[in-house]
Amino acid sequence: MSDLSTLILIAGILVLLGSATIAVRILRRQTDSVINPAILETFRRRVYAWWILFSALAAALLLGKWVTIILFGLIAFWALREFITLTPTRPGDVPTLHLVFYVFAPLQFILVGLENYDLYSIVIPVYAFLIIPAPIAMSGDYKRFLERTAKIQCALLICVYCLSYAPALLTLDFPAPNADAQTASLQAATDTAVKASIEPATLANPANPADPPSARSLNTTGLLLFFILIVQLSDVLQYAWGQLPSRHVIAPTVSPSRTWEGLVGGTISVSLAGAAFCWATPFPPWLAALMSTAIALMGFAGGLTMSAIKRDRGVKDYGTLVEGHGGVLDRIDSICFAAPVFFHLTRCLLPYL
Repeated sequence: MSDLSTLILIAGILVLLGSATIAVRILRRQTDSVINPAILETFRRRVYAWWILFSALAAALLLGKWVTIILFGLIAFWALREFITLTPTRPGDVPTLHLVFYVFAPLQFILVGLENYDLYSIVIPVYAFLIIPAPIAMSGDYKRFLERTAKIQCALLICVYCLSYAPALLTLDFPAPNADAQTASLQAATDTAVKASIEPATLANPANPADPPSARSLNTTGLLLFFILIVQLSDVLQYAWGQLPSRHVIAPTVSPSRTWEGLVGGTISVSLAGAAFCWATPFPPWLAALMSTAIALMGFAGGLTMSAIKRDRGVKDYGTLVEGHGGVLDRIDSICFAAPVFFHLTRCLLPYL
């Protein structure tokens, strides 16, 4: 499932992480460093989290598509658990939660692995959303019914449905030539051949009449790595630009660290980085930059939205699995919001590339 460009990208990411780790250790030993210790510690924790994420992802990608999908499925399961833990539930919610955790969540990733887009694109937002309220209503417990139902649906949408579009990138490919166009072309060639008394098959496909036109191969592992890399770079660059002395915080009561300077500066910077890494994608540099811009904006929206949910629940982090930097959902919130947008943009653009 991997090729030389993917291996080069993996090696490059690991080198960058190694360099960042060394730089952090050197700066921490300097007592007269001009860098704020709190900022340095935040960066150290992010690098630690990136080591875990990229190491697991690289190993899964090298082992194959299904291993990668299972990895994302486990991440989604844990993120869903963190989200539901913060949500007040009642005994009447238990049957619905069983459906969410043990039916709809695994089913979503199984359908992704089977490359059944027609089903995995609608199972959760249509069927799951319609089924979820029924067992709660059947329990007879109507207290905060709408609130409880909406929170379970929101958890399933963000933690499972949206995240599943990241490994779904592995199922993309260039579409085969349009069948109707092929038929019309062959018919025209046949008519010409009859008039010229030439073999139709030879005219239709002189090289090998038996071989139908085929789609080009897409480096999907490189595409997934590109997506994850851009999401993580966007997070750190927005944070770095947000440390400028002149700060204009976007939503002080929700996330004091997210500023307009960080959003604009980080988005522009990550767009340039996306253009530089376009060789890992099917996009030309200008389009890779635009796709990176979309990823950055959606990642920002995801981080801000999930921060608002944490403030609403009165907690600082979603969990404590990642040492010093909260839970799994704290690290993948940007991925969850950016994945479906990047997937569908790529899917729509592939026929034109």
